[in-house]
Amino acid sequence: MRILGIDPGYATIGFGLIERERAQYRMVTYGAITTPAGLPLSRRLYQIGTDMEDLIGQLKPDVISIEELFFNTNLTTGIATAYMDSSSVVFISCNVPQNLIGRDAFQEVDITGITMPITKSTYLVRDVTKLADTVREAFALARSGRPGPVVIDITRDVTSAECDYEPLPLEQHAASGHLASLIRRAYTSSLKMPEADLDDVEKLVEMIAESQKPMLICGGGVVRSRAHEEFRQFVRRIDAPVAITVMGGGGVSGRDVMTTGMIGMHGSVASNMACDNCDLLIAVGCRFSDRVALKPETFAHQAKIVHIDIDRAEINKNVQTDHHIIGDAKQVLNLLLERLPQYEHKEWKDFVLSFPRETEYGESESVLTPKQVLSAIARKCPQDSIVATDVGQHQMWAIQHLHFDYPGQLLTSGGFGTMGFGLGAAIGAKQGNPDKTVIHITGDGCFRMNGNELATEAYYGLPVITVIFNNRNLGMVRQWQSLIYDRRYSQTSLENRSPDFVKFADAFGLKGRRVTQPSELEEAITEALAESAQGRGYVIDCAINADEMVHPMVNGGHHITEFLLS
Repeated sequence: MRILGIDPGYATIGFGLIERERAQYRMVTYGAITTPAGLPLSRRLYQIGTDMEDLIGQLKPDVISIEELFFNTNLTTGIATAYMDSSSVVFISCNVPQNLIGRDAFQEVDITGITMPITKSTYLVRDVTKLADTVREAFALARSGRPGPVVIDITRDVTSAECDYEPLPLEQHAASGHLASLIRRAYTSSLKMPEADLDDVEKLVEMIAESQKPMLICGGGVVRSRAHEEFRQFVRRIDAPVAITVMGGGGVSGRDVMTTGMIGMHGSVASNMACDNCDLLIAVGCRFSDRVALKPETFAHQAKIVHIDIDRAEINKNVQTDHHIIGDAKQVLNLLLERLPQYEHKEWKDFVLSFPRETEYGESESVLTPKQVLSAIARKCPQDSIVATDVGQHQMWAIQHLHFDYPGQLLTSGGFGTMGFGLGAAIGAKQGNPDKTVIHITGDGCFRMNGNELATEAYYGLPVITVIFNNRNLGMVRQWQSLIYDRRYSQTSLENRSPDFVKFADAFGLKGRRVTQPSELEEAITEALAESAQGRGYVIDCAINADEMVHPMVNGGHHITEFLLS
C-alpha cells in the first residue's frame, strides 16, 4: 500500500488482510478495518464499510477494501454508490478455492460477474505470481481517467500460496507487466488522461466572446479534479452566474455572490430561470442526469450547450450539446483561462440574481423547521466542518442551506441515492480528518438503515455529530405522494414504530438529546460540540412536521421552470 502511495489508515479490511512476510505475499484471515493508527476497526454491517471507503475515496482517492466470501454480496450497494459518484476504490474479495469454482460450494458467489456492470474492471486471481501485477493494474485503473471502483477477487488457495516478491517503485508501475502492455497498445484508454483538443478549446473561447448571457454548471468533475480554484477564476473571468449539481457542492463556494444554488428538480428559482434564459450554458463535469435535465428536449432551449467532461461516454448521452471538450476539468479550465479576456455581464447577472437563490420558509418560535436546524448548525459549528448526508429531504435541505467552500466538505450519495450512506461516510471522514468537526445529516428513515454503526463510532472514538430530521415518515416519498399522487399515502408513515433515538444512542454509550423547540437547538449543538471535542459522538433528534417539504420542486419530465412548489 505504501508503494502505491496509500496511507495504511485508509485501508478498510473485512475478513482478509494482505501482509508482507519475508518478501512474500500471504493472506491471513482477520476481521478489521484499519484506523490511521493501524488498529483493527470492525464494523457491524459490511455495506457500511463500502460507504466508508466511498467516502474516503471522495476525500482521499485510492482506498482498499478487503472482504471474504459471504460478505461479498454486501459490497454491491457500496460499489454501485462508488461507481455512480466516481470514487476510486479497490475492493479485494476472497473466493472459494479454484477446484470448487462453479460447483456451488459453501458461500461461493461470482462477485466479479455480479459487479461487472458497476465497476471499471474486475479481476479473478488464480495465480499468486500474478497478484502483485493485478493489484498495480487495479489501482492504476481506479485512479485514471474518470475515477471509479475496481474489484479483485482472489481464490482461497491463492491467499495461502507463497511466492517471491520484489517491491516495485510506483513510478515504474506503468512500465512493467501487463499494465505496461495495456498502456502501450491502447490509443485511447481509461488508463490515460485524455488531452483536450486545442481547437475545441479555441471554439469555446469564441462562443464565450459571442455570448451576452452565459451560465455555468459546476458538477462533480470539478470536485474530483480539485479544480475549484480554476473554476472560481473562470466564473470571474467570464462574469457568469453558476449553478451547482448535488455532487458539485464545494466545487465553487456556496457563499460566492455568483452562485445561484442547486439546479434542476430542487434547484433554486434563480438557477432554473437562468438555465431557461441563458444563451450559452457551459457544464463542467456533470452528467445532465434526470434530476438536472428534467426534460432534455427543452433543457436550456435558448442556449448553445457546451459540455466539458473527462468521460466521452457522457457526451450527448442525456442532453444534445452544441459543442464539447473531452478532458480533465482542471486542465481544460487552465487552457481556457490562458486564452480568455475579462468579460462583464452586469445586466444579465442582475436579471438572474433578482430571483431567489434560497427558499425562505415560514419561521415560528414554537415549531421547529429544517431551515432553523441548519441555520443553527451553520452558526455554531466551524465553517470548515465536513457534512455527510444520507438521501432524501434532509439531503436537499442541507445542500440548499449549508454553504460548502471546498471539495470534500460535502459528502453525499448523489448518483445512486444510497439510504444509509451518511453514517459510514461520516465515520470515514472523521477517520481521515480527525481535527475537523464532522456532522452527519440524516432522516429517521435513513438513520435506521445503518444506525447500529454508532457502535463503531463509539468504540473507536471517532466522534460524529448526528442530526436526525425526524418527521416520522419517509419524507421525500411522502412529498411525492402529496404533490403528485393526490395524497395517496402508502408505506411511508413510520408513526408508532420509531425508536427513541436518544435511548438508542445511550445504548452505545453516546449522549443525545431530543429537540422540539427552536430555543433548544443551540444548547444541544453546544453540548454536541463539547462531546465531540472529548472524542465522543452525539445524536440530536429534531422533531419536525411530517408535512414539511423541499422547496422548490419541479416534477420529473417537466420543463425546468414548471414549479410544483416555489
